[in-house]
Amino acid sequence: MTDPIPADPTRPSSEEHPDPARSLSEERPDPTRSPREGRSDATKRPAPAASPDDALRTALHQVRLEVGRAVIGQDGAISGLLIALLAGGHVLLEGVPGVAKTLLVRAFSRALSLDTKRVQFTPDLMPGDVSGSLVYDARTAEFEFREGPIFTNIVLADEINRTPPKTQAALLEAMEEHQVTADGVTRDLPDPFLVAATQNPIEHEGTYPLPEAQLDRFLLKLIVSVPDRDAELRVLRQHADGFDPHTLAGIEPVVDAAQLRAARRAAASIAVTDEVLGYLVDLARATRQSPSVQLGVSPRAATALLAAAKAWAWLSGYPAVTPDHIQTMLVPTWRHRIRLRPDAALEGVSVDAVLTAVLQQTRVPM
Repeated sequence: MTDPIPADPTRPSSEEHPDPARSLSEERPDPTRSPREGRSDATKRPAPAASPDDALRTALHQVRLEVGRAVIGQDGAISGLLIALLAGGHVLLEGVPGVAKTLLVRAFSRALSLDTKRVQFTPDLMPGDVSGSLVYDARTAEFEFREGPIFTNIVLADEINRTPPKTQAALLEAMEEHQVTADGVTRDLPDPFLVAATQNPIEHEGTYPLPEAQLDRFLLKLIVSVPDRDAELRVLRQHADGFDPHTLAGIEPVVDAAQLRAARRAAASIAVTDEVLGYLVDLARATRQSPSVQLGVSPRAATALLAAAKAWAWLSGYPAVTPDHIQTMLVPTWRHRIRLRPDAALEGVSVDAVLTAVLQQTRVPM
């Protein structure tokens, strides 16, 4: 099942909540045009200056376009990565091999001018291989800390479920606290910091399912599906014309770390009414009361959904979160935080179907 995150975050996912802001890619009318073009002198006035938020949204929209030049047919996943970065969260990308999960993360990092490192998770990978370790320096006769690949802006944790729990746990402190502690010394990670982990949903031999504690650290779980026929045809045409996914030629950096931090602060300042908060709580409680669910979402999951909805509302140009934003982000934010009853799983009930039913059965505030 594909994610309900819209390909263009400037457009709503339903017609019930129309977007009062125009698409960032649309041309806006010029209020300073002459009377000959239909405007009288009495109404003629200077065009309002674009706000800093508008400039940031335009830049992030350009990020989507740049990444979309390399990764075709995965616009929803691109929007999801942007939302996670704005909300200060992490992303679990699930899809079969060959659907451009790794390319997506690399192109995303390039367009954002961020450093990225890839860690191939294997059964023999040790925690120190990820976070770093103390190494003896014979020249100084002292131990020095050698940083691991986690000391970067975006960590690509490839096939994270192929490494034992001990190594998986090395990510917990980094994902939650944005820091690493070794030999009693705490070292801060770069800002911004995002873990983008991938896993294959089909092949389970030799894998270690992620524990609930670590799954809960991922803000979103995005399903990267096989593209449709038209998108796949465009992929083949791109490769036939000489596209090299290893060099990412043509992907231009359009946003820097300072702009990202400003956008993150702006997204965090989006207003939320008590009615919308009550709606979110009702949805969370409904998951705990579903007959198909053994373990519903926690209060932490509710705060995660709130953060994701605020980020998407800001990207959409809204001054406040609406129920539509909650509905759009609910499935990718909660699908990995719910445990089904064994009998429901045997009957073929999916978590996404349960969450869809929860959305349909919970009253929406007016």
